[in-house]
Amino acid sequence: MRVAVFSTKPYDERFLSRAANASAHALTFHEARLVPATASLAEGYDAVCAFVNDDLSRAVLERLADAGVRLVALRSAGFNHVDVAAAEALGLHVARVPAYSPHAVAEHALALLLALNRKIYRAYNRVREGNFSLEGLLGFDLAGKTVGVIGTGQIGRAFARMVHGLGCEVLALDPTPSPELDGIATYVERDALFAASDVVSLHCPLTPETYHLIDEGAIRRMKEGVTLINTSRGQLVDTRAVVEGLKDGRIGRVGLDVYEEEGDLFFEDLSNRVIRDDVFARLQTFPNVLVTGHQGFFTEEALTNIAATTVANLDAFEGRGGELHRVTRAMVV
Repeated sequence: MRVAVFSTKPYDERFLSRAANASAHALTFHEARLVPATASLAEGYDAVCAFVNDDLSRAVLERLADAGVRLVALRSAGFNHVDVAAAEALGLHVARVPAYSPHAVAEHALALLLALNRKIYRAYNRVREGNFSLEGLLGFDLAGKTVGVIGTGQIGRAFARMVHGLGCEVLALDPTPSPELDGIATYVERDALFAASDVVSLHCPLTPETYHLIDEGAIRRMKEGVTLINTSRGQLVDTRAVVEGLKDGRIGRVGLDVYEEEGDLFFEDLSNRVIRDDVFARLQTFPNVLVTGHQGFFTEEALTNIAATTVANLDAFEGRGGELHRVTRAMVV
């Protein structure tokens, strides 16, 4: 199968090439994002392989279908960037990587929480400058604190187990409670979680119901000084509302690995350019905000699993055994 791979970085090419080495698939790597203007690069290919910030709207899918593409293979678990209904109407199959390494993202969420609380990033810069003062670096014991986990899929469950192991009381919110968290987390309603949690960590998918789950109203219902962590999808959080919450002190700390307008920022080296996103720039002015560039998935194990499952999806689509992890309209909430 001929596959056009979009949004390619050197690590994508390395891991995908290794996984496809024994297969019959021919991968062509494109650094460009998949958008209407670049969809022509898929002309003559059987499949495209896309990442989280690629555009898979109806307009792009129509171009792909016209170009002869039959399969969209996602290198991600999330598929909120795909017009699934349009894909089905056009006869395009969509496949994803349903799980790659829940520990990778959960551990990154924990790293953000610990770094924010103990101000590791500020301490690191101080010591490098010869400043060993402890003023302004005061943190708190996580043991005994209440952590609210929103979304208890594989990543949320892994995170819940981690903070429970640190001595935290864990509250959870999910439409389908997991028996795996019996004795670890207590499932509660949304408002109860907001009111009681010292830390709120997001691990749910982006759906119409969860868009801007954290908005002005939600922030008003949270404990004063709450720590907010998001390693899931940027649009779960209304960033303007978070900025206001930081300004008035309702939010004490924010750790983000995703951002709702990250498509024009993340995965690129913009160090010699002016960041034109005023909301993101304002967010970066707060000393109690820590942002990483969507790197929660970025571990050896996760990239190996993503590449292996992606190639397995290509194999399955061609009828060479294995399961095709399809995305269907029925899965869209």
